[in-house]
Amino acid sequence: MAKIKVIVNGAKGRMGAESVKAVSKEADLELVAQTDLGDDLSEVIINTKAQVVVDFTVPKVAFLNAQKIIRAGAHAVIGTTGLTQENLKELGALCANNNVNCLVAPNFAIGAVLMMKFAKEAIKYMPNAEIIELHHDKKLDKPSGTAIKTAHIMEKDVPIHSVRLPGLVAHQEVIFGGVGQTLTIRHDSITRESFMPGVVMAVRKVGSLKGLVYGLEKIL
Repeated sequence: MAKIKVIVNGAKGRMGAESVKAVSKEADLELVAQTDLGDDLSEVIINTKAQVVVDFTVPKVAFLNAQKIIRAGAHAVIGTTGLTQENLKELGALCANNNVNCLVAPNFAIGAVLMMKFAKEAIKYMPNAEIIELHHDKKLDKPSGTAIKTAHIMEKDVPIHSVRLPGLVAHQEVIFGGVGQTLTIRHDSITRESFMPGVVMAVRKVGSLKGLVYGLEKIL
């Protein structure tokens, strides 16, 4: 069986470096390039005949990178947050025009996806809730994509509180309040390795999707 040819874009960053290690360990995946700021991503995709590009860069270039990947004919796995609904709509149209797929996931941790599912269920019975998301002090966007998606899944205007401190990785809790009781659903990513099973799953499955897909839960 032929290996899936993969590029990791943003390979010098923390998540990119973990993705490089994760992809390199898998027998059915072939890491054909590591790209970062200053590299011609489109040219590298074409020259390596990459089938999938994983992007972990920064919000201000996430949309441009996704466009480059799709136009170059590769499937995109986007872990960079900051894409707007309008961006997603445009990427969906671009996927259709180029006959490739794009998976955008604000969080690749399986536990985080389960947290969202449980919160969606809990809001039916305890409608008063708030979200607290905590991340390392180098995270550029706030609130996090995970918190935004959690609130969207809960189908309610849930207040979101953001914390940025050194020593943290990625953490979120959804707190529900009722008469004489509270319920807290919390997920903690202790290391960035926690995201890698989801990244590898996305690389394997993105080729069988159709167009733009938002959220890791869509491929579980």
